[in-house]
Amino acid sequence: MKFGIDRLLSDASLRSPLAGKRVALLAHPASVTANLTHSLDALAALGDITLSAAFGPQHGLRGDKQDNMVESPDFIDPLHNIPVFSLYGTVRRPTDAMMESFDVILIDLQDLGCRIYTFVTTLLYVLEAAAKHGKSVWVLDRPNPAGRPVEGLTLIPGWESFVGVAPMPMRHGLTMGELGTWFVSYFKMDVDYRVVTMEGWQPAATPGFGWPLGERVWVNPSPNAPNLFMARAYAGTVMLEGTTLSEGRGTTRPLELFGAPDIAAHSVFAEMHSLAPDWLEGCLMRDLWFEPTFHKHAGKLCHGLQIHTEGPAYDPAAFKPWRLAALAFKAIRRLYPDYPLWRDFAYEYETGKRAIDVINGGPDLREWVDGSAATPADLDNLATADEEAWEEERRAFLLY
Repeated sequence: MKFGIDRLLSDASLRSPLAGKRVALLAHPASVTANLTHSLDALAALGDITLSAAFGPQHGLRGDKQDNMVESPDFIDPLHNIPVFSLYGTVRRPTDAMMESFDVILIDLQDLGCRIYTFVTTLLYVLEAAAKHGKSVWVLDRPNPAGRPVEGLTLIPGWESFVGVAPMPMRHGLTMGELGTWFVSYFKMDVDYRVVTMEGWQPAATPGFGWPLGERVWVNPSPNAPNLFMARAYAGTVMLEGTTLSEGRGTTRPLELFGAPDIAAHSVFAEMHSLAPDWLEGCLMRDLWFEPTFHKHAGKLCHGLQIHTEGPAYDPAAFKPWRLAALAFKAIRRLYPDYPLWRDFAYEYETGKRAIDVINGGPDLREWVDGSAATPADLDNLATADEEAWEEERRAFLLY
């Protein structure tokens, strides 16, 4: 199969509308071709494209920043001698001056299929700026590694943030190109937008179920996205960022495992199984001990659980990572009623709100966890209604 960047590079007719235009690229470390050449370098090697600027999202164009809320500076690319503007630095929206540096911007970003992943927000901000300045936006499409499944509560209006800019569930099941098409329609933008589609992407095909496993190399789109299996679990494990539990940062399997020094993971797992065993289907789980080398609980031995989606037990239709993580929180609250579960800090520049609420686009998840009488059926009913509505909403925007 071919990603959008590979089709653009191999087909001169696709590039012909770029003739005589100043072209910018928005990219990150996973913006690579089939032979692992970075997209910026591959485009610069073409004789018929004039690169005038590049942009980097969170973690940088080349991937220089490890943690969240660590900003990247602007700089001049030493190889291509063009300005590289940071969209996660002094600004997160393109400035007027940045927009004057190009006529067409190519967006080549590998997403993880999750509303909270900030590349989704950056895509919208660029589209809005392009509409204002009369610029063209092309998305060079890439797979959604989590595939087509949909899960989670829809963001509530008024809860928009840099990790949630539109009313969609946590796991949206769209590619970046499809998301851009939906953004243009939903926000009624007047912008020249097009998608360089993939060739041969089959989101339900085995063994990748979204990612062309065995055909394409995985390159981290962000420092703590080390493999496909993290991407599968991410729509659930990202919620751990709003808790005091370690999400595995500082280990070799971040966002696939979680735990803390002061919980008994085997008891948590037993309580999860007792509450909603069907929410644990489609994967395998095991309890383990781990010691983060940095971030939460650094240097402390933690007891936790690891989600395994890399074996034959993985079933993308049955696997519910958002419900699984919610169930873990509920089990901890039942076993340890006074446990300080919710982390209190400014999350992605949002103050005055709990991080877990910013992550979920509203307080419903947290209130369900903390509600002593709330049952799994209560949360399931809320989420199912949102998921079914999104399935219908997105149908017109599917390109594959």
